[in-house]
Amino acid sequence: MVSRRDLMKQSATVAALLGATGMFPQYAFAATFNQNAFAAKTINDAVKAYGSAAPEASTEINVIAPDIAENGAVVPIGASTTLAGVKHLLLLVEKNPSTLCATFDVTPDVEANFLTRVKMGQSSDIYAVAIMNDGKALFAKKETKVTLGGCGG
Repeated sequence: MVSRRDLMKQSATVAALLGATGMFPQYAFAATFNQNAFAAKTINDAVKAYGSAAPEASTEINVIAPDIAENGAVVPIGASTTLAGVKHLLLLVEKNPSTLCATFDVTPDVEANFLTRVKMGQSSDIYAVAIMNDGKALFAKKETKVTLGGCGG
């Protein structure tokens, strides 16, 4: 049986090793969090926070979202693309108070295919924006109708 003292020593050792190697999750999160993008109120402002100009439409990006969401509190959305050179993939809901809902960092080792769930207070266009390594931004959008609001609506 492991004593409490031994368990605390082992935990401190593991924490020190993680700290020395930079593997604490909050440090990784803090390095990639773009506060200005999440505070943006428009699609263009969110994209601009990533250093890109206004996005251009692309048929090579897919928005994954239902046509009708029965409950706006939990709407499954996602995005995918097979484009080479994608640096970030953003999911945005145009009429939400904070437009940017999720951002995913993409490397050549990662397949750019992501799913998540968001709150939507009303029917809105959902955008998937791919920020490319060269700074260019491409987007696709899909309208989702919400029958029961999730953001107080």
